Amino acid sequence: MTINQNQTILEARRREFGAFLRSRREKLTPASVGLPAGFRRRTPGLRREEVALLAGVGATWYTWLEQGRDVRASAEVLSALADALRLDPAERRHLFTLSDRPSAEVPSHGPEDVPAALLHMLASLKGQPAYVLGRRWDVLAWNAAAVAIFGDYSRLQGDARNSIHRVFTDPAHRQLLVDWEIVAANSLAMFRADSARYAGDPDFERLIAALTQASPEFRVWWPRQDVLRPLTGHKRLRHPEGGLMTFEYTALAVMDRVDMKLVVYTPLDEDGSSDRLEQLLGRVGVA
Repeated sequence: MTINQNQTILEARRREFGAFLRSRREKLTPASVGLPAGFRRRTPGLRREEVALLAGVGATWYTWLEQGRDVRASAEVLSALADALRLDPAERRHLFTLSDRPSAEVPSHGPEDVPAALLHMLASLKGQPAYVLGRRWDVLAWNAAAVAIFGDYSRLQGDARNSIHRVFTDPAHRQLLVDWEIVAANSLAMFRADSARYAGDPDFERLIAALTQASPEFRVWWPRQDVLRPLTGHKRLRHPEGGLMTFEYTALAVMDRVDMKLVVYTPLDEDGSSDRLEQLLGRVGVA
């Protein structure tokens, strides 16, 4: 890409950024942000000066942003603008994307609900064990094939239904994983990367403290600070009824739920895992 082409792209992105700011500003009213209405307005929405006041930035500098001038907003300023403009999570991500900044999404808290459409898709995966993980890797939903392979999650309560807790503390689950040490180390590194946004969160801290007490391996590995991106790979399982099976697994992000993911296990044909899984599902009555 030439310098001129790159400059053209940057200018177009700045114009789009300014247009997006203006469009969000024009959707608001003074009353919706706690400001007095004042005199009659010639244009819809808030004035630029009002947005600048709410965000704690200079009015002239904010005007330059809307005009698409070559000025850069820090992540802190972008967050302040997003708050001032009452942006929802999708709009906030869009604002950061247009500004070439990593998204500064606010970590979620409280109960997690799995969208109905995702539950329907999960149930439709008859020949693929699958489950939904929440922000703390708690298993929120699962299908019948996952029960046949990993056990009945409905019988697990509290931390026992947490995926990383199960890897390190459940002897039966450990027996199921042929390459337990590799799987456990990789899982822990991915969990650390996912949990970084929640550093200091009481629920995470309590889980980490419990695992540190319960698992010698966790106690040694956690201080190493290893991190991994979510992996797509193979996992070998030694099922007490189905025998040795190899699955290709992948984690799919749920776009409208921050930190929620769908994990799907696909049996491999070349080593007979597909046939073994089909036979196992038939024996337990999963069509």
